[in-house]
Amino acid sequence: MTIMGRRALLLTFLACAIAAQTILDPLILQDGQPVRDAKTWMEKRRPELLALFEDQVYGKNPTTPLEIRTGPVLTDPKALAGKAIRKQTTIYFSKPGLPAPLDGPQIHVLLYLPVDREKSPVFLGMNFNGNQSVNKDPGILASDVWVKDPASAGNGRSGNMVKLPPDDALRGAAAANWRAEKLIAAGYGLATFYYGDIEPDFNGGMQFGVRALFPDGDKWSALGAWAWGLSRALDYLRSDRAVDSTKIALLGHSRLGKAALWAAAQDERFALVISNESGKGGASLLKRSAGETIDHLNNSFPHWFNANYKQYTGHPETLPVDGNELLALIAPRPLYVASAEGDLNSDPMGEFLSAADVGRVYALFGKKGLGTVHMPALNQPIMHDVGYHVRTGQHDVTEFDWVQYVAFADMHWGEHK
Repeated sequence: MTIMGRRALLLTFLACAIAAQTILDPLILQDGQPVRDAKTWMEKRRPELLALFEDQVYGKNPTTPLEIRTGPVLTDPKALAGKAIRKQTTIYFSKPGLPAPLDGPQIHVLLYLPVDREKSPVFLGMNFNGNQSVNKDPGILASDVWVKDPASAGNGRSGNMVKLPPDDALRGAAAANWRAEKLIAAGYGLATFYYGDIEPDFNGGMQFGVRALFPDGDKWSALGAWAWGLSRALDYLRSDRAVDSTKIALLGHSRLGKAALWAAAQDERFALVISNESGKGGASLLKRSAGETIDHLNNSFPHWFNANYKQYTGHPETLPVDGNELLALIAPRPLYVASAEGDLNSDPMGEFLSAADVGRVYALFGKKGLGTVHMPALNQPIMHDVGYHVRTGQHDVTEFDWVQYVAFADMHWGEHK
């Protein structure tokens, strides 16, 4: 049998395995016709899927233009023991025709670049606890973060959310999740901002974020807004001549992995995409009866998704899209999906099945998917145009994860040093 024949047989086996898991088929148009080539995918099926996710899951980005301006860039050419250039700036948002207020929505972007490169590829991702948490670097400007009000928490109450002023106790608290020094040593830059700058992560937080600037912001969602914010950070990165604008990798963990996938699905300027345990509502399959349920997502995090998503509580089988189709919207760009053995809420098998299925879409472009229907052994990554691993441990971003992400970027972007 020829190589092409074996590949076709493997894809057939994969399709059968996918069908057995009740996975939606991304290669069937809404009128029932099959998708057999990249042209049909890009011109017909991809727009169909984007529209379905907009309408039923994340909401559609508002079309009303905002006033957006970027503040001064503060630069330190000798950060991280002289190995990095540190840049920090603020992007301000306001309603059309109005000056951006200092107390209005704004995102604070932190960027590290290697000192010895004219242009650098960059990993971009949102952080959970303010830029100061990403590294112990004393030069990082600490920003406000949203937390549960200590005065109202306890006594069986969940507590109200309040915005606390910069807290230096958070400095470097999440450094192990970002590995800035190792990225710099590998020849990559790192860019990040606090996701709560775009919208705080609680029901009712819309009034404090960018959605409040739009007349139809309530038809959107927090995940949609966070994804939109990633594209605004990308706008800024592309304006920096020291950034290789053709090599910006987008990474997201957990709920921010969901937002990263949705951002990359809409914005094809993101050149490489990484889902780190994005789970249900992200890379995993909601139609599988394993892991977190759509009921839990809608009841515990009603602000994450749009109003239409609520109708699928108790009825996940009626949802017209799923995680494999979200991943398919990344094609043909390099895509990496990561799971953790102990992260049962994210349903590692559901994430793997999505990543395995998406190879059929990548094949339309002559790209290579995972090439297997068998989940790999622990800590044994697969890397082609689609990559995947399941590692030991819990819901986290670890050094093992970053080693794979850098290797994956190196594989696709060649010798970039």
